[in-house]
Amino acid sequence: MTVSSSYLSHLKDLFAPFGEITIRKMFGGAGIYCDGNIFAITGEDGLWLKADDVSRAEFENAGCERFTYEFENGKTGSMSYYSVPEEVFDDSDALEHWTQLALGAASRSIKKPKKSAKKR
Repeated sequence: MTVSSSYLSHLKDLFAPFGEITIRKMFGGAGIYCDGNIFAITGEDGLWLKADDVSRAEFENAGCERFTYEFENGKTGSMSYYSVPEEVFDDSDALEHWTQLALGAASRSIKKPKKSAKKR
């Protein structure tokens, strides 16, 4: 799942209108962050956007496929990321729509710090 530097640069430019885009390589692929929140992952065979209970149905209804991977023991795992519709790369309105869904899922997934108990 190795990705080229030129492809990562292309993705950084593609998502630049949405905020500060950073990319961190991991496991042969990369995580794509907007303003510090991971909202997409990429590898040699695709780009996947983050989904959650609020947005998952829209990804599934569009025919997007869930990100899956295989463990060494042959079992399959998955993450809550879905492939992007092809029009994302050619249509700015589609890019805006799908990216906003992913950014929304990313922001909802941020763990809020627990408030410490007040001392009496």
